[in-house]
Amino acid sequence: MHMFSCRKTHLKNFIKNCYKDIYKKCDIQSISTDIREWKPTIGLEIHAQILTKSKLFSGASTNFNCPINSSVSLFDCAIPGTMPVLNKKCVEAGILTALALSCEINAISMFERKHYFYSDLPAGFQITQQKKPLAVNGEIKFNVFKPEIHKQPYTKSSKIKQIQLEQDSGRSFHNEVSGRSLIDLNRAGIPLMELVFEPDLTNGEEAAALVKELCFILQLLGTCSCKMEEGALRVDANVSVNKSNTSLGIRTEIKNIGSISAINRAIEYEIKRQISILEAGGQVINETRAWNPIDKKTILMREKEEKHDYRFMPEPNLLPLYLHIDNTMENKYNLINVPSLKEQLPELPEQIRQKLQNSLTPHVFIAIMSDLELYLLFRNILNNGKHRKPQLVAQILISECV
Repeated sequence: MHMFSCRKTHLKNFIKNCYKDIYKKCDIQSISTDIREWKPTIGLEIHAQILTKSKLFSGASTNFNCPINSSVSLFDCAIPGTMPVLNKKCVEAGILTALALSCEINAISMFERKHYFYSDLPAGFQITQQKKPLAVNGEIKFNVFKPEIHKQPYTKSSKIKQIQLEQDSGRSFHNEVSGRSLIDLNRAGIPLMELVFEPDLTNGEEAAALVKELCFILQLLGTCSCKMEEGALRVDANVSVNKSNTSLGIRTEIKNIGSISAINRAIEYEIKRQISILEAGGQVINETRAWNPIDKKTILMREKEEKHDYRFMPEPNLLPLYLHIDNTMENKYNLINVPSLKEQLPELPEQIRQKLQNSLTPHVFIAIMSDLELYLLFRNILNNGKHRKPQLVAQILISECV
């Protein structure tokens, strides 16, 4: 296995060297053919921090404002002999989110170890779910509209492959002046939901609209704050391009995109970058890239890892997670009751749309639903005055608040 990995790495480096001159000559501003000849394919992976007071496997605080390395339990820093204890609130939040996204909840899910070696991961592995996740086969529907691009809004949907629970790693701070790296383990063990979407989006606008809709749902449920500036929601985008009637192209992954507007820009840049490489006779490399908001371009981080590189194995210190999903059967072991959680779901965006579609124009409706606080303000104003006209109230709020 080691020899195979080395040969694969050497092969990738050889391909890069063969095409490095082509990469230098590529200019995304001067693509020779019509960009519409190319078909972009985008799939998102979103990490949402679960809104709980304590971490996924320990009692340490999740408060963002804690001083550096002050919210670290013995388990978080991988002291030998410490054991994980699963946080029930995290599981319930994951189930609520999965139900709101029309997912199938697995009666039995399992935790695994995902191995990689980096300084902000003290144990040398991350506890996650991969083969048997919490939920599978969901869907999210959302509206896409940007006045300068689209004449009319349109509805789009994206399939959700799976939702899994996992712990976050710590944070690394690189000081170029001193030539040292410092580690903050406050985030080590922070509870995350990873939402893996199928590659069924076609542009950056659709990706940004999906994330807006997801933020609205998560905030409505109270399962995630979605404060991207605090790292509570992080978006990875897998991007590839191909011509019609050809197989999917080689994808690149853009990691940790930090804002909704950056999602659109990063994906659109990467689409043009890949097209320019292919038009110049080059080959897109399967790699991980980062979005540079200052230079407004994606930059190389590292080669993309494959699943076998992580050496997944069952987590020996955690039993399988059993859930009660059928109320016709007795819950004699007092498991987390999925039907009971389903009854707690609030009115979801799709239901809100059906109520408001006759009282608001599509353009105004999309704007008022772009932010949860704006929608709640709109709803409260209408509830406090039955004579008020929804369209007029919405237009005033949009002009004053957006």
